[in-house]
Amino acid sequence: MRVAELAQVAGVSADTVRYYERAGLLPPPPRTASGYRAYDESAADRVRFIQGGQRLGLRLRDIAQLLAVRDTGVCPCEPAEELLKRRLDELDAELARLAALRAEMVRMIEALPSNDCPPPEPGTWCPPSDQERR
Repeated sequence: MRVAELAQVAGVSADTVRYYERAGLLPPPPRTASGYRAYDESAADRVRFIQGGQRLGLRLRDIAQLLAVRDTGVCPCEPAEELLKRRLDELDAELARLAALRAEMVRMIEALPSNDCPPPEPGTWCPPSDQERR
């Protein structure tokens, strides 16, 4: 397969295929006599593996580590478990941050004056609520 064919089979752009090759995630394929890249089906599987890792939020360097283990013929499950647990911890922290942000926004909305909105005080975007004035 040429670059465009591999890209279509794997569901990515040709630029993505070239980028993965430059980044070392996809080994350089053999070239045809006319200089075109000639990929086999294993390249499509590799691109799908990379895409799957990215969907899980893994960084390309993490995916490269998994691919390096996978390329030795050893099962990459143990390092994958470590990476996924770390990513899950990061995701949990982000969810907690977003929940706190949401709660703060709800408090701000509830504190907005509903009917008679006085002009804001200098340096603020909204007048203080009655509770804040006390």
